[in-house]
Amino acid sequence: MLRIKGFHIYFLLFFVTLATLFASCSTEKFVADGSYLLDKVELRSDAADFNATQLAQYVRQKENSRWFSVFKIPLGTYSLAGRDTTKWINKTLQRIGEKPVYYDTLQARLSCEDLRVAMNNMGYMNARVALNTKVRGKKLKAIYTLIPGEPFQITRFNYDIQDSAIADLLKTELSQSIKANQPRQFTVAALDNERKRITKVLNNHGYYRFNKDYIYYTADTIRGSRGVDVTLHLTKYKESGAAGQPTLHPRYIIGKVNVMPGDSTGLHLRRGVIADNTLIEPGKYFSATDLQNTYNNFARLGTIRFTDIEFREMPQFDSVTIGKIFDYSPVSLRFLETNIKLSHTKPNTISFQPEGTNTAGDLGAAAILTYQNRNLFHGSELFSLELRAAFEAIKGLEGYSNHNYEEYGVQARLQFPRFLAPFSTREFRRHSNAVSELSVSWDFQDRPEFHRRVFSAAWKYNWSNAKRNLNYELEAPDLSYVYMPWISERFKTDYLDNVSNRNAILRYNYEDLFIIRSGFSISYNRNDDVAIKAKIESAGNFLSLVDKVSKFKKNEQGQSKIFNIAYAQYLKFDFSFTRILRFDPRNSLALHADFGIAYPYGNSKVLPFEKRYIAGGPNSVRGWSVRELGPGSFRGTDGRIDFINQTGDLKLNLNAEYRTRLFWKFDGAAFIDAGNIWTLREYAEQPGGQFRFNRFFQQIAAAYGLGLRLNFNYFILRFDAGMKAIDPAYSTGRAHYPIVHPNFGRDFTFHFAVGLPF
Repeated sequence: MLRIKGFHIYFLLFFVTLATLFASCSTEKFVADGSYLLDKVELRSDAADFNATQLAQYVRQKENSRWFSVFKIPLGTYSLAGRDTTKWINKTLQRIGEKPVYYDTLQARLSCEDLRVAMNNMGYMNARVALNTKVRGKKLKAIYTLIPGEPFQITRFNYDIQDSAIADLLKTELSQSIKANQPRQFTVAALDNERKRITKVLNNHGYYRFNKDYIYYTADTIRGSRGVDVTLHLTKYKESGAAGQPTLHPRYIIGKVNVMPGDSTGLHLRRGVIADNTLIEPGKYFSATDLQNTYNNFARLGTIRFTDIEFREMPQFDSVTIGKIFDYSPVSLRFLETNIKLSHTKPNTISFQPEGTNTAGDLGAAAILTYQNRNLFHGSELFSLELRAAFEAIKGLEGYSNHNYEEYGVQARLQFPRFLAPFSTREFRRHSNAVSELSVSWDFQDRPEFHRRVFSAAWKYNWSNAKRNLNYELEAPDLSYVYMPWISERFKTDYLDNVSNRNAILRYNYEDLFIIRSGFSISYNRNDDVAIKAKIESAGNFLSLVDKVSKFKKNEQGQSKIFNIAYAQYLKFDFSFTRILRFDPRNSLALHADFGIAYPYGNSKVLPFEKRYIAGGPNSVRGWSVRELGPGSFRGTDGRIDFINQTGDLKLNLNAEYRTRLFWKFDGAAFIDAGNIWTLREYAEQPGGQFRFNRFFQQIAAAYGLGLRLNFNYFILRFDAGMKAIDPAYSTGRAHYPIVHPNFGRDFTFHFAVGLPF
C-alpha cells in the first residue's frame, strides 16, 4: 500500500467545485436567445400511492448527467472547449465531455403522450399528464405531473379456445391463470404475461409452431364503471400463405435425433456424455424447455465451442398406426427430425502470466505457467497443471544471512462437468448442472526466518438451481498438511522460545499442522442487485471421533497427534449480504454487510493462521492497509510479527458505496466503511483484542474516501483513496477521531485492486 503525505483533499474539492461553477457559467453564455438549457427533469404524481419515478424511461429528454447526482462535470468539460474544433484540445474536451441538452417543446409534448400511454397500459385508462416549466435565466426546469386517476379492474376473465385438442390440454392449466370473478388491475403487462404463459405451456407439450400471435383479447366495459370483462381468444392454426380453412394446431413428436460434428474434426465426446446432456429424445413431444436446457448443457462443456440445433419436419407416417398409438388424426400430429451439430475447441492450451508484487514496500516478481486440457477422457473433463514461482527482496531484516523470499508451487486440478457420486441417478445428473472437482497442490516457501511446506488435496461439488438463482458448493473432504522443516535459531530465540516474549498465537502457527475439514456454502444472486452468501465449515470432528476410539498420542501441549502431527479442530461460519439500489443508468448505491465467526475447540486453542480473519485493505475498511486494523483496540508494536498478531476469530464489515458513471471507461465512487475484527479468547499478546458485548461498538473503526475505476466490462481496475474517520487503536484524543483532526501522513491510505470490493 502507498501512503501520500501532504495531499490536500479539501483544496481538490474546492477546485472541482470552482471548475464546475465556471463551466456552468460558460455554458449559459453560448445559449441562443429564445432557447433554454434543460437543467432538470422532475416527475411528480398527484396520487400518493403512485410512484412517478417508475416511468422516467418514457421522458424523451433528460438533463445532462451529474457525477454523484450533483456535479455536471461532463457538461462543464464540454463547455471548456473553444469554438475552433480543429485544435486537438477542443476536440478532446468535447469527446470526453457531454453536449448541452436544450429544451425541445416537441419532445416534451411527445413525452407527455408516452407517459399517458404508459399509464393506460398500467390500467389507468383516464390518466392525464400536466407539464409545467420554471425558467431561471437561460436554464429551464421541466416538471411532469402525472394524474393517473383510479385504475380499472378485471371483474371477469373468460377463455375462448377454438382448438378442441388444446382446450382439453389446458383444462388444468387455465385454473392457474387470472381467476374469474376476482378483481385484478387491468394492465397490458398482466394480459401479455398470460399470453406468454399459455404459449410456453403449449411449446413444452409438442406445439412446435405455436406462438403468442394466435392469442388475442377483447375487453368490454360498462359506462360509468371501472370494471372490465376480458376474454382471451385462442384461434386455430393456419398455414402461412395457405388458402384453406383453419385446422387444429399441429402437435410434434421427436422422431429421429442425429448428433453430428459441426466441422471436419469430428466428434470428440463419448456417446454417453452426449446422451446425458441431450434432453431431446425420440418419442417425446417437442419441448422448448428441453431445447433450451440442451443448449445450456452443451454450453457448460469446455470442449464445445458452438452448438447448433435444427429441426426438420418428417414425412407423414401411416394414418392407421398413428391413430392406434396416439389417438390423433394425421392432420394434427407430425414428427420432427432433430440435427444437433457440435463444434469443438482446441483441447490443449498453454499460458504464461507474469506478476509484480509489492508487500509492505518489498518488491518482487512472480510467474505462472499453466497447461490445460479441456477433454482429458473425452467427456469434457478439464485438467489443468499450474506451476508458480515467486521471488521477493526483503528490506530491513537484520540478523539473518539471507534476505530473500522464494516460493515454488505446483497445483493440479481435474474438473468433471457432472455430479460424480456413487448413488446418483442418470436423471439427477442430467438436471443437476453440477461440476465435480479434484485438486492437489504442493507449495514450497523459503523465508529468511523459516521454511514452510504446504500440501493440500480437496474434493468438491458445485451445482446450481437456475430457477431459484441459487448456487451450492460442497467440500468433502479438504485436507491440508503444513510442515516446517527449518526455523532459524535467531527467530526461535527472539520470538518462539523467549520466555519474556512468548506468543501463543505465533508459536502455534510455526508448528506442523494437519487439517481435515468439510464445508458447505449456498449463494443467492438476483439480477446482480441482491447477493447473499452463507458458508459453514468444520475441521477435526472426524479425527476427534477416531481419537476417542484409538487413543492418539499427545504432545507437550496436550494435543492429540495423528502421524505425529497435531490436528486442528474448529467451527467457522460466514455470511455476506449485498444490495444495489439503482437510481438511474448512471448512479447507484451499493450496501454491503459481512460477518464471520470461527471458534477453535477440542484439540485447538488457536485458529490456524489461514483461517483467521484480517481487517483493512481494499475489500474491508479502506482507511487501513491490509492487516493494519485490529483486533479490537489492539495496536501493533512489532512489524515483524504483527501480521500474526493482527488477526482475529470474529469479523464485521459494513460498507456503503455510491457509484457513478464518469466518462469513457472511467467510473467514480464515494464510500463509507466501518468494521473490525476481534478474538473470542483473551490472549496476552493482543491486549484489547477480545470481543465483549459492552464495548465492541466502541471499537468499530470507520473510514471514508473516493474511488476511481477503469471499467473494461470484462475486468475492472480499481483505485481507492481512504481516510480514517474513527481509529479504535486510540481511546481518546485527536487520534481517536481523525475525521475531526485529519493527519494525511497518518490517516491516508491508497489502494489498488482488480474488481469491485463487493
